[in-house]
Amino acid sequence: MKYSQDAKQDILGAEIEVKNLCKKFEDLLVIDHISFRIQKGEFLTLLGPSGSGKTTTLNLIAGFIFPTSGEILINGEPVEKKPTFKRDMGMVFQNYALFPHMTVAENIAFPLQRRKVQKMQITQKVGEMLDLIQLSGYGKRMPHELSGGQQQRVSLARAIVYEPSVLLMDEPLGSLDKKLRGQMQLEIKQIQERFKITTIYVTHDQEEALTMSDRIAVMENGQIAQIGTPEDLYEKPMSSFIADFVGETNILHGEITERDGEASLFLTESNIRMRIELAERTYVGEKISISIRPEKLFFFEGKEAGSSPVSGVIQNVIYVGETTKYVIRLSIDKLIVLKRMNRFGVENYKRNDPVQIGFHPQDAKKVLVR
Repeated sequence: MKYSQDAKQDILGAEIEVKNLCKKFEDLLVIDHISFRIQKGEFLTLLGPSGSGKTTTLNLIAGFIFPTSGEILINGEPVEKKPTFKRDMGMVFQNYALFPHMTVAENIAFPLQRRKVQKMQITQKVGEMLDLIQLSGYGKRMPHELSGGQQQRVSLARAIVYEPSVLLMDEPLGSLDKKLRGQMQLEIKQIQERFKITTIYVTHDQEEALTMSDRIAVMENGQIAQIGTPEDLYEKPMSSFIADFVGETNILHGEITERDGEASLFLTESNIRMRIELAERTYVGEKISISIRPEKLFFFEGKEAGSSPVSGVIQNVIYVGETTKYVIRLSIDKLIVLKRMNRFGVENYKRNDPVQIGFHPQDAKKVLVR
């Protein structure tokens, strides 16, 4: 089969279902009754801090370790007791895991040789993979003669050359520099979409997860804290942990003091009044916490409909290239971060400048504090 722009459109990845999965190491419960389903051809990212259980979950699905309880189904068939080689999965690691004594072509060919594919077909497929990863002419080179990005491309080619229905990737770009990592994110996503391989991707990098994923499962203490599209997790976080981990946010605690139709008056613990409009129903006297993203805040000029101005003083100014972050003191005990794009004609503020900031009431999101 020829791997071209339109190749493999009729080949879909597998559907994966995880049911009530648990894993204990001695008396330590590291995966705590997690359940989720991945559609055929979907790109799902397991995102979370170190120790959250994301790599252990991947290893359970791969068959490197076996669950204490629960089920893993691939296309409806239980596989939790099957060894790795019987699960039809390709794997890409952070350290590439290329055989140092084999050439690039031999590394890519290895899975096909193990499956006793005919030599002529192996030569053809290896050539097609080298074209796909833009390394034509590199087949005779040794892995140590390649850059980190090139080695990762070879690792990816080796993982998909035998057309697995599932691709597992464990922090594959963690050792690359930021610019190359961004480039490889797009390349991996393009290849995954072209081949329609069901993909489970592990990372602790929020930006990487938002860039590449169809859906993201955020893990915390061995459980799935929230699962959804990148937009869902960013715009509708269920908890302060999600809001703070998936991007930056400002968390404010306080009480609903008044209601006016869809709007509520929110009084923070620092005695700052704000007008908010929440998707959830609230009542007067209810104590809640809200999340406001730094880029949703703006310097108030009196023209922004529905916004409520809040006074503060610039505490710090942090230039980060395309944006500037302003740390603003709203009261003795409360700081808030505002992020604004750097562009021509926008006034720059300095430390100790008095300012008024605002936000659109709908941009405040109610979150559980965890």
